[in-house]
Amino acid sequence: MPTQQPIVNRRPEYFLSDDKRVIVRHFDISDPQRIRGVVDRVVSLPKAERAALLERMMRDFGSRHPDIEAAFERSFKEISLHMPAGTKLDAQTRLLLGAYFTMEYSIESAALFNPSIVPHPDQKGIGPGLVRFLMSLRATGEGHLSSIVFRRGIIDNTGRVSLDPAPRYARTARPLADPQFDKVVFRRKLRDVGDYGPIIEGVLRALPDPFTRAELKAALDRRMHQPQTPTSFRRVADELLWVAMANYTLRFGEDYPPTETVIFPATEHESRGMEDLRLVQFIDEDGQARYCGTYTAYDGRRIHPMMLETADFHTFHVSTLSGRYVKNKGMALFPRKIDGYYVMLARHDGENNYLMRSHNLYVWNTSHPLQTPKRPWELMQLGNCGPPLETEAGWIVLTHGVGPMREYCIGAILLNRGDPAKVIGRLREPLLAPMGEEREGYVPNVVYSCGSMIHEDMLVIPYAVSDSRTAFATAKVDDLLGRMLDAGP
Repeated sequence: MPTQQPIVNRRPEYFLSDDKRVIVRHFDISDPQRIRGVVDRVVSLPKAERAALLERMMRDFGSRHPDIEAAFERSFKEISLHMPAGTKLDAQTRLLLGAYFTMEYSIESAALFNPSIVPHPDQKGIGPGLVRFLMSLRATGEGHLSSIVFRRGIIDNTGRVSLDPAPRYARTARPLADPQFDKVVFRRKLRDVGDYGPIIEGVLRALPDPFTRAELKAALDRRMHQPQTPTSFRRVADELLWVAMANYTLRFGEDYPPTETVIFPATEHESRGMEDLRLVQFIDEDGQARYCGTYTAYDGRRIHPMMLETADFHTFHVSTLSGRYVKNKGMALFPRKIDGYYVMLARHDGENNYLMRSHNLYVWNTSHPLQTPKRPWELMQLGNCGPPLETEAGWIVLTHGVGPMREYCIGAILLNRGDPAKVIGRLREPLLAPMGEEREGYVPNVVYSCGSMIHEDMLVIPYAVSDSRTAFATAKVDDLLGRMLDAGP
C-alpha cells in the first residue's frame, strides 16, 4: 500500500497471551435448587473423605493463587444465601463447599491485545536514556469476556523495548462495599442520562448528603410501596440503582505490583466485558500527575463509555461518562487541560473523528468535527489510536482507518497546539498497515493501538497484530512531523 519511503521501524520484540494467567471466580449456577442439591451431596460425604478432598484442593490450587482459602470462603458466602436458615457446618465443610463453587478463569487464553502505554509512576533504579513504562492491555478469555491487565518494561533511547516477565499471580478486587455519593454530582449524572423529575427529587431529598447505595435502595423500596407511586417508578428506580452501581472504587494491596492487577468486570453494565482502555498520564493544573483512561463497558446489549482513574495503580475509581456526545467507542483524553477545558477525542457517529471540550471530566455536551475519511484506506470509518501526544510543533494523534476487506491501518494527524480543533498536518498513507504474517490471527488484517508514548526523540507504538499478539514499532518524531506538515491539512 505505501509508496513513500517508510518512516516507521517494526521492532523485533513482541509478546503473546499466556493461558497460565488465571484468576478465581465464583462458579455461579444460578439455580437455588441445584445449589441446595450440591450442598446436600457434599455434606453427605464421609468426614474423612471431605477432609482428604479439601486437602487436595488446597495442595493443588494453593500454589496457583495467593490466598485460595479466602476465595473458597467468598464462594461459600455466596451460596449460603440459598441454604436453610440455621444450617450449621464446620469450617472444613464450608471451605470444601466453597471449592465446589469456585472456578479458575484464564483471563487471556483467547487474546491479549489493544495496548496503551504510559510512563510508570516509579522511575527509580534505571539508568540514563531509559524510561520504565506501564502498559495496559485488553485480555480476553473464555466467552470473549474482556478485562484489563498491565505489563511493565523499559525503553532505551534507540526505541529498544525490554518487557518484564509476566508475574506469577493474577489478582482481582471487588468494589468497595458501600461507597458514598454526593447529591449534586448524582443529580447531574441523572439529568445527563435523561431520568430526572419530581419523584426522583423527592427520593433524593429524603436522603442524607452524602448518601450510600444501601440508603438509596432503602429509600427506593419505601417509595415503591407507597400507594400513590406510579407503576412507571420501577423503571426509574432501576436507572437510579444502575447509576449507583456503575460508579465504584477498587482497592488492591499496596504490596501488590500493578502487573498482578486484573480489573475484571464487576457490575452488571460491564458484565460482558471492559474493552480498549486508552490510558494517559494526565497532568493537573497544580502539576500533579494521575492516570486516566476511557474504556467501553459492555453488558451484552449496550455499550457504556466509562472513565478509570488512579494515582498509584493500587486504588482505581470507575465513573460513568455522560452528556449529549458520550456515545459509541473510542474516546481519548488529552494529557492536560487546554484554556481551562478538558479536551477529548471521540467518534460518536461511528465514522468521523471529533473534538470535545468540557469543564467537567465526566460530562461532555460540546463537539466539533475534526476529521472525515478521505484516503482509500480509511473510507469505511475513522477513529483514534489513543490519547494525543504533545510536541512543540503540535499534538500528534495516531488514528485508525478501516478500508476494503475490513483492513485496519494506523495513520496520523497533527493538531494545532493552542487550538487542537485545527488539523495542520496529516499522513497521506498509513504509518502502519498489516503485512505478511500480521494479517493472520483472531481478527485478521488488523493493526491497532490504544495509546503510544514519546521517549526523547522517538515515538514508541505498541500495537495489536490481528488481536493475537502485541508488537512494537518506532518512528523518529521529527521524521513523522516533517511528513505530516509536508502533506498539509
